[in-house]
Amino acid sequence: MRLGRKMMAIVGVAMGFGFCAGVQGAGAEVEPASATSTDLLAGRFRWVAGGPLVEPLQRPGDQLYSVKDPSLVRFQDRWHLFCTVRGKRRSHQIEYFSFKRWAEAGRDRRRLLAMHKGFFCAPQVFYFRPQRRWYLICQASDKSWEPEYGAAYATTRDIADPDSWSPLAPLGHRRADGKAGLDFWVICDAQRAHLFFTTLDGRMWREETSLDAFPRGWSAPSLAIRGDIFEAGHVYRLKGMEKYLAVVEAQGGYGWRYYKAYLAGQLDGTWTPLAASREQCFASMKNTRFRGPRWTDCISHGELIRAGYDQRLEVDPGNLRFVFQGVTDARRRGKKYGEIPWRLGMLEAE
Repeated sequence: MRLGRKMMAIVGVAMGFGFCAGVQGAGAEVEPASATSTDLLAGRFRWVAGGPLVEPLQRPGDQLYSVKDPSLVRFQDRWHLFCTVRGKRRSHQIEYFSFKRWAEAGRDRRRLLAMHKGFFCAPQVFYFRPQRRWYLICQASDKSWEPEYGAAYATTRDIADPDSWSPLAPLGHRRADGKAGLDFWVICDAQRAHLFFTTLDGRMWREETSLDAFPRGWSAPSLAIRGDIFEAGHVYRLKGMEKYLAVVEAQGGYGWRYYKAYLAGQLDGTWTPLAASREQCFASMKNTRFRGPRWTDCISHGELIRAGYDQRLEVDPGNLRFVFQGVTDARRRGKKYGEIPWRLGMLEAE
């Protein structure tokens, strides 16, 4: 997730965000994949991609460019999808929509969240059981905050009501080595909440707080992963394996953007490279085939579909599916970052 030039003084790097919207030609609901835990532990990943599932939805009074940065949960027999949207009039917002089947994605009413009037994007959504409420974590800025930019959160008791979210508030995390983070990500174990983020310099960081203190009380950042990594570092618990999987976006592999993977026995433990090279990666154009026409030349900012919806962020290692943003090199060529026409699609393990 990258910020525009106006945010450079705050974040220290130029970034941009896609703008979320409409849906095109989704097929039938995804069937369980055939991936095995053995393949995962060996770092062997193979994917098949269908066509694009979600397209930008054009709204009156604004030109919308793209849809990106998906975060989603399955709750009460419906998908609840949150994503970043970018437009010409207002650059960074978060959009929400819900559907029962992927073939219906975006056909019902889609809502821009009203929890913040300024810059906010890169959402993550989960249900925090200790408080019996939903949390939305994102990156945001507000001139009344100190610092002006950082991790933020909102809560609701009803994920299906987009008007029920509280106003965004700063999460209160700390800068890492003096650098502002991005793509903030929360996952909890039995005792603590852990906040992960990257700093666009090959480093991924972790902070922690007790479940009782959450969402406050964060520790100083500690280095989690150092390597040829970029942004969008997301961490999950592998169901039934007592292990954690971190997937992190990188650049310059087979495709402009691609994903690497790391494994750890605990969230504050050592992250071991699992599929963390250009040749042996988590997801790229090297290990992805297409059912139909090739509609993307990269795998960027994605979310694994979870086996549940709570703060543990469990995924089924035998049924991996990855919702991601993609674009072809031809369609992004010559465009400013914020105007790249990202769309959402899904990888299924095979």
